[in-house]
Amino acid sequence: MVKKKNDKDPIFGSTLSTKDIARYCGVSVVHVSRWIKDGKLKCYRYPGGRYKISKESFREFLKNNDIPIVESFFEDFEDKETKKILIGEDEYDFAIGLRETLRNEYPDYEIEVAKDGYEVLIKMGEFRPDLLILDIRIPKIDGLEVCRRLKEDESGLANTKIIAITGHSKSYRREDVLNSGANEYLLKPFKITELLIYIEKFIGAKSS
Repeated sequence: MVKKKNDKDPIFGSTLSTKDIARYCGVSVVHVSRWIKDGKLKCYRYPGGRYKISKESFREFLKNNDIPIVESFFEDFEDKETKKILIGEDEYDFAIGLRETLRNEYPDYEIEVAKDGYEVLIKMGEFRPDLLILDIRIPKIDGLEVCRRLKEDESGLANTKIIAITGHSKSYRREDVLNSGANEYLLKPFKITELLIYIEKFIGAKSS
């Protein structure tokens, strides 16, 4: 059973990144990573993802090391929810390159990759992203069918924003793609700035 964000579990809800910890303690991100690897700071990590630290774990770390706790810092994160993006793309180099570009643009976002339509649908249910960037010509279950299934979903996935992408413009008419359930349609190769405009339109501006 997949837990929802509002479950009373410290791993869910607002979390801190290594950059947040480094800013608080006045050290480098490398220094924070060393604390994690040495077992001094508890964290969790999605496969292929970056470290995430619960507020409770960081508080424990501060207490154990006699570091003052600044309540205003924690209050900044009380209502903050980590945005999630799923990239459905079978071209490995493109998918990984896009994931790393988005991680640099949105260091507080959780970003995962799925390599085919079947895996996209599985991860949609498990990861429950706010935004899906989906290659329409993806294997096993094509992008149009993925869009249709998501828009018919009754568990909340129908509200997920979808940016459809393809390098085969002659095979997919814009009208058909949007009618299948996508919110926007971009043709490869596209400028990353163009994609960022739609990301910020659909799930909000960059985290500061």
